[in-house]
Amino acid sequence: MALASVRLAAPDDAAAIALVQRTVWTSAYADLLPPGAVEGFDEAAVAAGWAAPIAAGAVWVATEGDALVGFCAAGPASPDDLADAAGSVPDDAASVAAVATLLVEPRWGRRGHGGRLLVEAAAALREAGATRGIAWVPERDAASRRFFERAGWDPDGTVRTLDAGGRPLREIRVAGDLDLEFRPEPSLDDLDLPLLP
Repeated sequence: MALASVRLAAPDDAAAIALVQRTVWTSAYADLLPPGAVEGFDEAAVAAGWAAPIAAGAVWVATEGDALVGFCAAGPASPDDLADAAGSVPDDAASVAAVATLLVEPRWGRRGHGGRLLVEAAAALREAGATRGIAWVPERDAASRRFFERAGWDPDGTVRTLDAGGRPLREIRVAGDLDLEFRPEPSLDDLDLPLLP
């Protein structure tokens, strides 16, 4: 495996970020998104849309060698993200961060990139004063749910249904600690290694 790392996104990463987003949408999220979402995906417009979050220091990218393989966008949680079913916002709303997007191109999956992205973003958010984090995950996205569960982020009982181009998209909110540590899971190859005393 080539050297893997995470860094803050730079303005010239926007096109690669849009490409990762498009690739994930056309593969992993193909059954979750409305039929026309991928066909109408304008990479140039999406890349332009990432300019402001990148400039604000709210986007991290994962790289392996020279390839940009994933990204995470995160920042302070909005009242809409924090509200419960009755519309109430928690008392600690000012110190809650939200992971808005965390995507890794599928061919680069299962190599620790998502974990490194979440750990780096969480550390920066914690340094900025956040005390806990949340993320909205499509209910049918089992892989993302397992990912956040391994990080200790569990469903908090809040759900929402979005209109995804005429198709309802039910999401669950997960919440957890921002004091995270990257611990890669062993690969299948590692399981054949002898145990050390």
